[in-house]
This record gives sequence, structure tokens and C-alpha cells, in this order.
Amino acid sequence: MSFPRYPEYKDSGVEWLGAVPAHWQVMQIKRVTTLRSGDSISSDDIGEDGEFPVFGGNGLRGYTRSYTHEGFLPLIGRQGALCGNVNYARGKFWASEHAVVATPCNGADPIWLGETLRAMNLNQYSVSAAQPGLAVEAIGNLWVPVPAHGEQTAIAAFLDRETAKIDALVAEQETLIALLKEKRQAVISHAVTKGLNPDAPMKPSGIEWLGDVPAHWEVGQLKRMTSVITDGAHISPETEGGLFHFVSTRDLVDGAVCFEGALMTSASSYEYLVRTGCKPLVGDVLFSKDGTIGRTVVVREERDFVVASSLIIMRPEARLLNSEFLDCLCQSDAVQNQVDQFVKGAGLPRLSIQNLMKVFGVFPPLVEQEQIAAHLRVGGQSFELLIQKSYSGITLLKERRSALISAAVTGQIDVRGLAPA
Repeated sequence: MSFPRYPEYKDSGVEWLGAVPAHWQVMQIKRVTTLRSGDSISSDDIGEDGEFPVFGGNGLRGYTRSYTHEGFLPLIGRQGALCGNVNYARGKFWASEHAVVATPCNGADPIWLGETLRAMNLNQYSVSAAQPGLAVEAIGNLWVPVPAHGEQTAIAAFLDRETAKIDALVAEQETLIALLKEKRQAVISHAVTKGLNPDAPMKPSGIEWLGDVPAHWEVGQLKRMTSVITDGAHISPETEGGLFHFVSTRDLVDGAVCFEGALMTSASSYEYLVRTGCKPLVGDVLFSKDGTIGRTVVVREERDFVVASSLIIMRPEARLLNSEFLDCLCQSDAVQNQVDQFVKGAGLPRLSIQNLMKVFGVFPPLVEQEQIAAHLRVGGQSFELLIQKSYSGITLLKERRSALISAAVTGQIDVRGLAPA
């Protein structure tokens, strides 16, 4: 959809703005808002419930017993990788020291102000590489285009309506992604516990939650079908002069090992970790046991890397268990639900090797395992294609949202006849 432009423009004199509507003013941010960092608050004073919301640099953090501000105000993230992002707070709330409260002045509309700040990409003005942060005074000296109050409210109303439409489309795509993942999970779980032949004779598994399984399949613990179940290094690797990848849970991404962001360890440290059994072999399955639990990856190529203690190395017994089938089995509800029962720790959830060895699985003959794995591989590619298509759609929608906001607050579109009165 195309939108009208203003009839006349002028040079703003500000590089990032270019031309703005001829009747708009250009002034420093501090002329339309006061910027103040919030107040420090201990994490012990923030709970899951309470009378007043607490806002930090990335939005809502929890609730507390008192408040620092009241009103409808934009908040700017002050520190961290996402510094410069904009949220809104309404009513009585506590703004932490990681948020900058933008209080409108001289009649500025709060939504117009917040969306103008968002369009400025304030993250680009962060300082300090170790812990990025915004210098509040420097932000206040930046120049922005300022329409009259009536146009500010028209811009706010227009953006409220149009971004709501885009947000609804994003939500639809997110719902579709969740449904696709749920369906993929159901397909995996059915295939590895019931097989591909709907007419196969069935027998009681002897396990209540598993129900009937194909009569010719075996039911047993994972440890019976593997030759090795061990975790990675329990020492901090030497990183000076790092030459070899040291992989942890965070490096398992979308069913593959992402080496790009992995730590590097020294030759001597690597050699020690290889000797102590921390190097996976081709065909091993890696299973994450700390933090995000239950991610799995099949090691598909020979590569010189070792793993951290957050990963379990599972080596299938070649004559009994196919690696791809084991990977699918570990992703199934049958295994994941058992694992959930063994997880300990609230702050950092953990799964012990001993408890993973107690987990039961269902095991068809090796040839049938290979058939099931191949079937799920093809089906998984179809699901992944649809999921990635939805993610791409979300990316495009968010790009359109940002472009629309920027165009409205910089006067590249004339919303005066578009926003309802």
C-alpha cells in the first residue's frame, strides 16, 4: 500500500534525516523530553507478582512493592547488547537503573516520542565495548524532526493502527510455527514408538505411559543399546593460543554444531581432553544436559573438537542402534517426558548421566530403525521448509514495521488524512 507525501519539503540539516516537511521544526531531543535513568533495585526485591511492575532495559522484569514513576511513558534500554530499544510503561511502575525514562515536555505526544526514538536506532550511539551503554546527555543533544502537536497525535494514531495490523500478522506466523513444531514433534514421537506400519501386530510395552508397541520391537533402557555414555570436560579449557573447538550446549543450533561461536582451546588442553574421552566420534549423538536440556545432534563428519560437561556423548552400539534413529528417539515425547522428571535445579536445570541412563526407549530391528530415520529425515525437511518460510515472513513484516515507523516520524508520508480523528 502506498501512502501520500507532504506537498513541500525542506533540508533538515541533519544527515540521518535528509528532507522533512517544510512546516516541521528540527530541534534537539532535550527540547521535547527529559531523559533520566531509573533507580537501582535489587533482584531480591523483584518477584513474579506484586503491586507495581518493574521495567528494565528490555521491558518487564517482574513486580515489586513500590514505584518510581506514574504515567504513560517511553522507556529506553540503557545497557547491554539491546541498549537503545524502546518500550512503554503505563500507570505506576518502577524503572530500574537499566532503563532511561523519556518524559515528554512541551506537549509532546508520548507515542510519537517513543516511535521517533525507536526510528533513531539509538543502539548505534552506545559506548564501551565490554558493556555497551547509552550516554544520556549525548542522546539529549541529538536532533529530531518535530511536527505540531496535532500532527504528533495523528502520527501516533496512524502507527497504533497500522503496527497493530502488522503485529497481528506476525502473531499468526508465530502461531503457525508453533503448530508446525508441535506437528513435527508428534510425527517423530509416533514413528519412533509405533513404527511406520499401521497394521503391525502390537503388544503391551509394560510401561503405562508408553502403551502398546509393535510386537517385534524391544523395550529397554538407553544404556543397553549404547557402548558409551559420558559427558565432556569438567575442567576449564585453556583458551590462550586456542586452536581446537570446545563445544557446549549453546553451540547446538537447529540440529547441528555451530562451530563459529564456539570457544577455542589450546593444543595441550585438547590432547588431554581427547585422552579423557571428551572427543566425539562420527556417529555419536550429543545430548545437552545443562541449561537448555534435550537438544540433540548427530556428529556427521570427522572434525577435531571436544565437548564441555554440559553435553553428553552417546555412542550407539553399531549392531543394535542407528545414530539417526537414536537422535529422533531422544527428540520424541517418549524420551523428553522422562528426562523432564529427572531434571534438577531451578536456576540452572541439570540432568545427570546416571539419570539419562535410566531412560527407556523402544527399539525396532536395525533395518527398520534406518527406514524410520530416513522417513523422518524427508518429513523433517518438509516441516523445516515451512517453518523457515514463516520465519522469513516474520522478518519481512518486522522490516516493514520499522520502515513504516521511520517514514511516519520523519515525515516521508503524510498521515493527516489517514489517521482517524
